[in-house]
Amino acid sequence: MPNKKSVGNTLRVVTYNIHKGFSQFNQHMMVHELRKQLRALGSDIVFLQEVQGMNSRHAAEIDNWPDEPQQDFLAEDVWQATAYGSNIIYDHGHHGNAILSRYPIEHSHNQDVTHLRFERRGLLHCAINVPGLKMALHCVCVHLSLFARSRRRQLDALALHLEDIAQPDSPLIIAGDFNDWRDEANELLARRLGLSEVFGGVCSSPASPGRSFPAKRPVLRLDRIYVRGFSVVQAEIHCAAPWSEISDHAALSAHLRHDSDHSKR
Repeated sequence: MPNKKSVGNTLRVVTYNIHKGFSQFNQHMMVHELRKQLRALGSDIVFLQEVQGMNSRHAAEIDNWPDEPQQDFLAEDVWQATAYGSNIIYDHGHHGNAILSRYPIEHSHNQDVTHLRFERRGLLHCAINVPGLKMALHCVCVHLSLFARSRRRQLDALALHLEDIAQPDSPLIIAGDFNDWRDEANELLARRLGLSEVFGGVCSSPASPGRSFPAKRPVLRLDRIYVRGFSVVQAEIHCAAPWSEISDHAALSAHLRHDSDHSKR
């Protein structure tokens, strides 16, 4: 994909669990290669999980550790707006979800959906002013629980929040690490919010999200991109080198087209 803005009535998005900027098993710090590869995709909106907002220990011990929070380092000079939601806080720092956008973020909110005290989770919601859309685009970056019961509660909280703040016909993208190898999210998000998964009609296994974990040989369908108000032009799984060396997850991207009912004429 070209490293330039989408044009007309199209939008490019990517979701990626960046493993706090380290390769699988934390062998190598990869934030500089990560920034290079994300820029090469030319996405308009980027959904990131396990983003290191601060880590004073790494800053002191790693020579080329960025001075800025990871979301700002990755976005610099490409994505004009960023939002970050801290989910896990420790003595030397914190990490969470982030959204990077080429277009203005009107407002953002990080919703705490922690169910188990030892597993802090949040949903980062942004309303983004995208040229060509009649209404603000609602975007939610998620990183759900490892446990099915907790995931169901978190998905219900997500649906309740969006049903409360967004019009039923407003454009919507929910992306991130769902940890949902049972595919339970599909039915709830379709029924409650009218969402469809981007790989449903464009991969060899219809209605089945792309496999994204582990990155070197993906077998589990953990990462997702769900959309409402868009048709899918193309969806890709980025798991070959160099992506497989950057994180333990593969990145997923989608090229979307605004549905005519949502586009400005």
